[in-house]
Amino acid sequence: MAKSFVKDIPAPEAAKQEEFENLKRRIHTKLVDKLDLTKVGELQGDVLRREIRLVVEHLCDTEDTFLNRNERERLIEEVLDETFGLGPLEMLLKDDGISDILINGPKNIYCERKGKLEKSAVEFRDNEHLMQIIDRIVSKVGRRVDEVCPMVDARLPDGSRFNAIIPPLALDGACVSIRRFGSHPLKLEDLLNYKAFTPEMVMLLEGAMKARLNIIISGGTGSGKTTLLNTLSSFISNDDRIVTIEDAAELQLQQQHIVRLETRPPNIEGKGEVNATDLVKNALRMRPERIIIGECRGAETLDMLQAMNTGHEGSLTTLHANTPRDALARMETMIMMSGFELPIKAMRTQIASAVDLIIQANRLQGGVRRVTHITEVVGMEQDTIIMQDIYKYNQTGIDESGRARGHFESTGIRPTFMPRLESAGVRLPASAFRQRIMLND
Repeated sequence: MAKSFVKDIPAPEAAKQEEFENLKRRIHTKLVDKLDLTKVGELQGDVLRREIRLVVEHLCDTEDTFLNRNERERLIEEVLDETFGLGPLEMLLKDDGISDILINGPKNIYCERKGKLEKSAVEFRDNEHLMQIIDRIVSKVGRRVDEVCPMVDARLPDGSRFNAIIPPLALDGACVSIRRFGSHPLKLEDLLNYKAFTPEMVMLLEGAMKARLNIIISGGTGSGKTTLLNTLSSFISNDDRIVTIEDAAELQLQQQHIVRLETRPPNIEGKGEVNATDLVKNALRMRPERIIIGECRGAETLDMLQAMNTGHEGSLTTLHANTPRDALARMETMIMMSGFELPIKAMRTQIASAVDLIIQANRLQGGVRRVTHITEVVGMEQDTIIMQDIYKYNQTGIDESGRARGHFESTGIRPTFMPRLESAGVRLPASAFRQRIMLND
């Protein structure tokens, strides 16, 4: 197998690689001509791949090549990936060490490993080849991308988030961003091992979920908001009816009684759009016990707050913000986007009444992800929303590898919602809130 990452390709290697690509194209063309599509449709999954593999091996034998065993195996796998999978992306998607894949045109592909971006040796033949793979991905989830609709959000079979923007908006060829969640999503134990939070913080969050507190998860891009939401959802009872609302379905909840809703972009005539606001309003008619919005981006924020205030306690959502206070400010801005001219005090009263807890997730230097604040929304004092940090993370520096270093600490404040936790049968030890440094990196 060829190396995934290289700094430079010598001229002889480049010529050999071009010859390999030409051979792969010839065999792929012959394979397409040879396939009987009516019979192919009768086979499925691994059976189909095994049958087509025999055909590809025969086609390799007909070519006058001097490939060694490893090169021949690589050629066969890449032809099969081109036929049934996502072409050059397959090799990257099979690598569990890669968290993000960023494609800037057909010849520039970058991958993130352990928080650092590196250029990959993988390439597409040209922009048309890249567009074929994009079309293959978006068509499977009922989306489209063309000159009329040149931006698209979708998801891969393993749940990873996929975004593409194509010419004429992308000047140097189609650009793709893949945010990977992996076939095995991170569990609570994994996040504890990675020191994303402490056991005391987990106890509080588990109690908050069982006591049906309304929770906002805020953070920047790539800070782990969706992973954290998936983890918190594991504390929801199997008896609850949950309605999820997303732009591209990526939540991986484990409960049985789930209704998954997904927004729909407008059709080629500009009609038929169903946005998150429409879905939230419809969800309220579906007897949900909890509503989970993948991310609040606009006018749906007001409907979400009203749902939290009208008998749908225990609801969750995520939004982009750098601090808990910024999260509240962003919510005010998004409510204004809905077109309702609410007085500031009425708006803040609505927020303070609906939201119980804000969890701030941040991606720190070197790719370290930490829950930096667990903050309670206490209430209103005149025109100001009162908040108090229960737990927080303080960065004290960076280590020799350039990764952030710091410690978690308890502020010593006992949450005002503790009676709600106790009435739900959740009892936390007093030591969980004693002021101290809990965990050093």
